[in-house]
Amino acid sequence: MDLVTPLRSALPDADPPTPSRVPFVVVTPAPAHDTMPLTALGKLTALDKRPGIADFDPDDLQRFTPIPTVRVPPGPAYLLVDVERGEKTLNVRPTDALEMITEQDRTPLTVAEGIAFITAYPDSLERNNCFSLLASRCGDKRVPALWISKGAPKLGWCWAGNPHTWLGSASCAGRIEVPG
Repeated sequence: MDLVTPLRSALPDADPPTPSRVPFVVVTPAPAHDTMPLTALGKLTALDKRPGIADFDPDDLQRFTPIPTVRVPPGPAYLLVDVERGEKTLNVRPTDALEMITEQDRTPLTVAEGIAFITAYPDSLERNNCFSLLASRCGDKRVPALWISKGAPKLGWCWAGNPHTWLGSASCAGRIEVPG
């Protein structure tokens, strides 16, 4: 708790969260293979909930780092503000979605940020409303994404040039680091 207490003063005044848009998410970066099992879907019964999975080789996933235009705050925790899952970018190629997000003066999410988003707001990951994490790349044409597979959240990847009717691209208005 002491880790995130300093962020309390940075919390924005905002509308209540909805599945498509939330006012803030606290991010405590950690390896995806450690954090994905902590996720679950929000709209299933307790009997149907399954832990999330990272469908990546751990060494391969470590290669995905923030793109040059994204600055992730240093330290063990930070805040994302005005987070949306990307409904306006459903069925838009990730390459084009990144341009749309940037033109709106927003920033795409990293893998750690996407996992934090669905951990804090599990109802935000819904069938036909899943999302890419455009801020994490490894130099090839793969884009990490979160979707639903076999009743559980899944971290996988799609190609940067392929649109999917069910896959948008998540973004936020900004990142706030712990006051120091």
